[in-house]
Amino acid sequence: MEQAIATIQKNTREEIRIGLGEFKGHPLVSIRVWVTAEDLPTKKGLAFNPALLPDVIAALEAAQKEAGAA
Repeated sequence: MEQAIATIQKNTREEIRIGLGEFKGHPLVSIRVWVTAEDLPTKKGLAFNPALLPDVIAALEAAQKEAGAA
């Protein structure tokens, strides 16, 4: 069972859900787009090992800085 961490409204029909879970006994971070009305995940998203979180966060912070959204 996945542990929900955050939900971000993407638009009127979709939201981005971030969670922690596991696949075949391996821990993972999941970031996926969900269809709000149907409460179903789409194929849009990714899952990765939590050990990569520092690199992912650093890359997102760099993107934020470049986009001028800081």
